[in-house]
Amino acid sequence: MTLCARDISPFPSRGIYKRSFAVPFSFALYFISARWPRFSAKQRQIHRNQKSSKARFMGSLSALDQPLHYPIARRDESVVDDYHGVKISDPYRWLEDPDSAETKEFVQKQVELCESVLKKCNAREQIREKVTKLFDHPRYGAPYKRGNKYFYSHNSGLQAQDVIYVQDNLDGEPEVLLDPNALSEDGTVSLNTMSISEDGRYLAYGLSSSGSDWVTIKVMHVEDKTVEPDTLSWVKFSSINWTHDNKGFFYGRYPAPKEGEKIDAGTETNTNLYHEFYYHFLGTDQSEDILCWRDSENPKFMFGGSVTDDGKYLLLYISESCDPVNKVYYCNMSALPEGLQGFRGKDLLLPFVKLIDQFDALYTAIANDDTLFTFRTNKGAPRYKLVRVDLKEPSNWIDVIPESEKDVLESADAVNGNKMIVSYLSDVKYVLQIRDLDTGSFLHQLQLDIGTVYEITARREDDMFFIHFSSFLTPGIIYQCNLGAGVPDMKIFREISVPGFDRTEFDVNQVFVPSKDGTKIPMFIVGRKNVDLDGSHPCLLYGYGGFNISITPSFSVSRIVLARHLGAFFCIANIRGGGEYGEEWHKAGSLSKKQNVFDDFISAAEYLISAGYTQPSKLCIEGGSNGGLLIGACINQRPDLFGCALAHVGVMDMLRFHKFTIGHAWTSDYGCSDNEEEFHWLIKYSPLHNVRRPWEHPDKPSQYPSTMLLTADHDDRVVPLHSLKLLATMQHVLCTSLENSPQTNPIIGRIECKAGHGAGRPTKKMIDEAADRYSFMAMVSDAAWIE
Repeated sequence: MTLCARDISPFPSRGIYKRSFAVPFSFALYFISARWPRFSAKQRQIHRNQKSSKARFMGSLSALDQPLHYPIARRDESVVDDYHGVKISDPYRWLEDPDSAETKEFVQKQVELCESVLKKCNAREQIREKVTKLFDHPRYGAPYKRGNKYFYSHNSGLQAQDVIYVQDNLDGEPEVLLDPNALSEDGTVSLNTMSISEDGRYLAYGLSSSGSDWVTIKVMHVEDKTVEPDTLSWVKFSSINWTHDNKGFFYGRYPAPKEGEKIDAGTETNTNLYHEFYYHFLGTDQSEDILCWRDSENPKFMFGGSVTDDGKYLLLYISESCDPVNKVYYCNMSALPEGLQGFRGKDLLLPFVKLIDQFDALYTAIANDDTLFTFRTNKGAPRYKLVRVDLKEPSNWIDVIPESEKDVLESADAVNGNKMIVSYLSDVKYVLQIRDLDTGSFLHQLQLDIGTVYEITARREDDMFFIHFSSFLTPGIIYQCNLGAGVPDMKIFREISVPGFDRTEFDVNQVFVPSKDGTKIPMFIVGRKNVDLDGSHPCLLYGYGGFNISITPSFSVSRIVLARHLGAFFCIANIRGGGEYGEEWHKAGSLSKKQNVFDDFISAAEYLISAGYTQPSKLCIEGGSNGGLLIGACINQRPDLFGCALAHVGVMDMLRFHKFTIGHAWTSDYGCSDNEEEFHWLIKYSPLHNVRRPWEHPDKPSQYPSTMLLTADHDDRVVPLHSLKLLATMQHVLCTSLENSPQTNPIIGRIECKAGHGAGRPTKKMIDEAADRYSFMAMVSDAAWIE
């Protein structure tokens, strides 16, 4: 399995599914024109009122009884860095040490300040109660077959973590195979990755503690549920890939810390270098594992592997960043004289052959017939295509499915011998087709509502497969599709139902908003039906905009609660930098063009106001990780446009992000301050370095929106120092450095304990966080509760 951007990018992941995961469904979208709407006389008056009100300070102390007393954080003015002749001070550098007593004291005071504000949020317990009630419904993952058994994930409703089940057949009695909830009292041990051996006899699974990216792999015997002694440590950014003899599996890891180094995995900030690729034999100690590949001359390289369906070849995928490019090597394991056993106890790497040895495109294997391989690639095809090559003639590549003129070829899965399921993204909506594997020719289209395909469980040897589907108003449908009769026979295998949720109460629209440069930006808008667009409604606008990651329709209990009980609209802006329209869309929002991302998001916000959905004081913006950077940059650039900002685990220090954990892999999207040209890109929008007092600009007198920065102590993807330094900076510049600051809107930080970047967070922590951030939004936007 090749590492994808989502595996290592600043993206707030939530699960272990084959593709991006939320808990997935279907619905009717109503499209409206890409042109700006015509307004009634009443709406035009609303727009004039909103426009004239921009000159006044947004927000007041009405939501809070008295001014906040912010803790004073020490400023060390002696810390000054020289970036290519430009002096940049970093007075809160000390917050980069998570273990110092001073940092811990700062965090504790911020926790107390945040709680003092949240106690005044009247809707906090109401939101918590409603979200908990709606969350309490059974959820399922798509089943998949190994050996003669089926496996799937299930959560009864409020369980902290999903449970893995096994059954002898689809109608058989399911048994609990692995219950992560039994591994910790507070539900903070989670399942990060897993893989079943080809014969279905063994489960290898990776556990993560407190949301850290660090993983420990264990092995279970499926039949009697006994856990084997095998324990593999210091695993990170790795899948698990079994050989077809079921004797062991491949995985990736980093070298163990040297004696004396910090070993509290998850809170350290050390950069991750010298990834290695290993093979583990069942029943042996990790010290006996075979080192299959490493590259000491390129410490930033990362390795992922996959075993072909015929069990013959091991494919090695090599990446150095989050860019959708990789190298591909292969090893014919069937040609090894003594098999993998012959490498035990020897200081020899596997004899890989270099098929692709440069970082100019992404290649992912779909299927092979002996030496004839089919790959998905963006080589000369920014919207991707399928190609074929014979390993005997590695310079001769032919197209199997050419690049589409508009749609992005998201994935392809071989099934039923010579067929494949091909997934396209068309204007941010999924389309599924059955095609001929040999010729690429179109055979059938699978009928789906507008939404997201989160998971396809298919094997080439099977004529049956499963599709996990979801959308804004569809909590989840698992389809079962049989190709045995030639024509696809698709039916609902399992539908996820949320008691108390009625999808007919809501509308979903997609609009195309012109950005600053005229580029049309897709945006989904979800809200209650028959609502007057008079600008009086709270509105939540979410965005990401980076790393070739597409934000597609998904079901969210907490956002449904916002729409139903606060009368809010919630909106997803598919801004540039993502993968919604392929690599060109991605590149248009990265490196020197990163400002396009912020312009797109700001244009989406302006549209929501001008079209009467909301007004600035009631518009809340939200984003996580790279999306947290988006929020930080936008409130710096347009503080007058928003009433509330929720920035989760954001990349906020754009001059130093590459120095911590896996941050060096993000330079493909951002650039790096070590390079003079790229430094000048970064310093222009880095949230930490662009906090200004807006009231000092007479043309735009305003203050910052009410802001909540969210982070977690075990986030070793985007380490907490980003949010902590920005929090200290905002509170100093806007509040504590002035006797009577015009900044009356609160600037607070919500800092979670025993949690990470998002993946593996237990259900209760997710509910509590939703209640906190959305009750804060409700308070500062003066939203009335609707029962």
